Amino acid sequence: MLYADPLLTRPTLVHAAPLARALDGLKPKAASAAEMWRLLTENYTVDLDAVAALLPIEEPEPVWLPVRD
Repeated sequence: MLYADPLLTRPTLVHAAPLARALDGLKPKAASAAEMWRLLTENYTVDLDAVAALLPIEEPEPVWLPVRD
């Protein structure tokens, strides 16, 4: 995350509805959830807990054990 510039005012997103609209607007620009986090924190001051609640959870792919004969 970039250091916040105190002289640059960014819109604040702390409520779910405006945050969801911002996520929908940034979706075409972001290829991954990490890219979405970067775009949000560069362009807005956000409530990180609210963002985490709206973004889907990325579960790791399960590693299956080989079948025993």
